[in-house]
Amino acid sequence: MSGLFGVVSREACITDLFYGTDYHSHMGTKRAGISTVEESGKFHRNIHSIQNSYFRTKFTDDLHEMLGNLGIGVISDTESQPIVVNSHLGRFAIVTVSKINNIPELEQKCLSMSQQFTEMSMGTTNPTELVALLITQGKDFTDGIQNVYRHIKGSCSMLILTTDGVIAARDLYGRTPLTIGRKGSSYAIASESHSYLNLDYNTTRFIGPGEIVKVTPNGIEQMLAPNNKMQICSFLWIYYGFPCVEYEGINAEEVRYKLGKAMGQKDDIKADFVSAIPDSGIGMALGYAEGAGIPYKRGVAKYTPTWSRSFMPVNQETRNLVAKMKLIPNRKVLEGKEAVFCDDSIVRGTQLRDNVKMLYDCGVKRVHVRISCPPLVHGCEFLNFSASKTDMELIARRCIEELEGGQIRNLEAYKDETTTQYANMVEMIRKRVGVDTLKFNTLQTVCDAVGLPREKLCLHCFDGASYGF
Repeated sequence: MSGLFGVVSREACITDLFYGTDYHSHMGTKRAGISTVEESGKFHRNIHSIQNSYFRTKFTDDLHEMLGNLGIGVISDTESQPIVVNSHLGRFAIVTVSKINNIPELEQKCLSMSQQFTEMSMGTTNPTELVALLITQGKDFTDGIQNVYRHIKGSCSMLILTTDGVIAARDLYGRTPLTIGRKGSSYAIASESHSYLNLDYNTTRFIGPGEIVKVTPNGIEQMLAPNNKMQICSFLWIYYGFPCVEYEGINAEEVRYKLGKAMGQKDDIKADFVSAIPDSGIGMALGYAEGAGIPYKRGVAKYTPTWSRSFMPVNQETRNLVAKMKLIPNRKVLEGKEAVFCDDSIVRGTQLRDNVKMLYDCGVKRVHVRISCPPLVHGCEFLNFSASKTDMELIARRCIEELEGGQIRNLEAYKDETTTQYANMVEMIRKRVGVDTLKFNTLQTVCDAVGLPREKLCLHCFDGASYGF
């Protein structure tokens, strides 16, 4: 996943661009970049690795160079961006949030048209440059962005910086969000709506799925109307989103609270307290505590100053270390107690297993784990949710394969919480992560908590639906 931020103003934009982009730092830990353009048409660009340092520390010394009233920024967990392009459409810079599953095919198509690639990302084609080349195949920006929509398999949202404004295009099915905030005659375009609140912008509108708009100091021009069909990623509310963020006008923390409360009201566990695996489990734990009538306590605290989100590092050993080091148990709260711990999801199961061992080492009597969402049965085809290379890295799929004797014959049965197969899968996951009891929320509970119709949510990692992919 990545996060985008853009500023359109009548005044120098770099301060708002700097802080607004930084507020997306929870979306990625590999690379970051910003680009501005002066009224003369001169583009400025800076890209830095943020794997071993924070965004602010890397870009502070560059700010005096970033002149202009228009700018875009990105926090990326994949390729280096922005890309600056000179083409028949004019000169422009581009940042993307994307997962493109057919890069080799599109790469060959571009090469066959005598286009060339100059930016490499980890030794392969840079996806943002690929998107830029697909755009330049169009007769104008609208046609070029639609060319991207037609050809990529996966998803892509983007901000394009031109000499007179910023073009914002949300991916065809709206899997990733884009929102616009306004402050006087200035506008901010962002992946996450919380990113501009402290900069005194107020949300003006949410860009629709497949919609293209151009933002200038004079206002917002719609270049392409949105699609009727939307498949926004449900995991934005479950995990990705900062607690204060709103997607489609729906607050992430409120959704997490509802997920917890719904489970707590149905659960029959008698425990001394409810706690969270922070941070994304906190909202759920607070809701669960109210629903179950059990007090909330911080049995585990997250050390935030230097430890990032543990899904980011590609190396599994590093992920495990980050997951361990960022969480510190409160032994006095835990010792001799029976506790419910709420978390957003179980992916591979290694982090939860290690966290649970830590709890038992601190003297917890019994551990009951409650998960915001259903078991993850399919890998994500539309966002870079995790570094999983195959579905078999998911603990749920490994358990299903073992229960099926190595040949999965009826995968659908394991997605239905009313079946024996589902119960057997959950029990095997429970044993592998080493907890006393384990429960997941249902798909319907997720839809109810978000408050959007099921057909408007991407639930692929739970139900495997392709949604036109």
